[in-house]
Amino acid sequence: MNISIVIPLLNEEESLLELHNWIVKVMNARQYSYEIVFIDDGSTDNSWLIIEGLSVENPNVKGIRFLKNFGKSQALHAGFAKVQGDVIITMDADLQDSPEEIPALYDMIINQKFDLVSGWKKKRYDSVVSKNLPSKLFNWAARKTSGVELNDFNCGLKAYKNMVVKNIEVSGEMHRYIPVLAKNAGFGKIGEKVVLHQARKYGVTKFGMDRFINGFLDLITIWFLSRFGKRPMHLFGLLGSIMFVIGFLATLFIIIIKLVKLKSGYDTILVTDNPLFYIALTAMMIGTQLFLAGFLGEIILRTKNNEERYKISEVI
Repeated sequence: MNISIVIPLLNEEESLLELHNWIVKVMNARQYSYEIVFIDDGSTDNSWLIIEGLSVENPNVKGIRFLKNFGKSQALHAGFAKVQGDVIITMDADLQDSPEEIPALYDMIINQKFDLVSGWKKKRYDSVVSKNLPSKLFNWAARKTSGVELNDFNCGLKAYKNMVVKNIEVSGEMHRYIPVLAKNAGFGKIGEKVVLHQARKYGVTKFGMDRFINGFLDLITIWFLSRFGKRPMHLFGLLGSIMFVIGFLATLFIIIIKLVKLKSGYDTILVTDNPLFYIALTAMMIGTQLFLAGFLGEIILRTKNNEERYKISEVI
């Protein structure tokens, strides 16, 4: 199979039929063998009924339905587990991503040998204040932190080799950082293509300003996981050791000074009356806790089991 198209969605009943017909038109024009995998992330409208109808009409349509809204990352994870195509295309269901971009993305994966190609919505039809400016700041921070030189990390339109999606774990809200996850998994040839961004035709956006706050928090998480996710002791153990040594040396200094003063006949205060003693004691306690955090992290890594992150009610 040439192409698998993964489409996560939430309450997009107005656009699904039009999107399906548009994709089919592009696939048939290029004579691609394909599958379309819709992942209904807990829609409360008629989205699933439409997907069921499309699957009867078109045997290339498949569907996964979640019991409730688990998030885009979980939807992509479920879709990636199911796909069989040589090239995987992800796109949003709101018609803001154009299926006409699929052939060029497919060519970049197959003929130009990219592992992953991310779309870049260079010209956007979103609000400048609520989306464009925060998005530019977010993408700048992601580039500097991750080392992946992309202009639009959060573009839903992306293309992957099958091997890439089978070897990355998309959890939490990490769908924004799939290129970083791919890089950390060893897939180094990551490209970018300017894609058409269309104004929303139906409904309203499902994302608010809080996605950028969550995005920056996730950026810190993925930075930590990429640097220390497999060796937390290297961070917490080092910081803990430094803090403990500073506290221990400060305590030793206080005791030596007291002994010297006593031997010399000078008046001196109790060690416990010295404010520096409590600062040193606190440093030693924090150091011990950091060291234990690293130690526990190492134990968890060696004993963890994959947990079920979503529940599927129906599969077509």
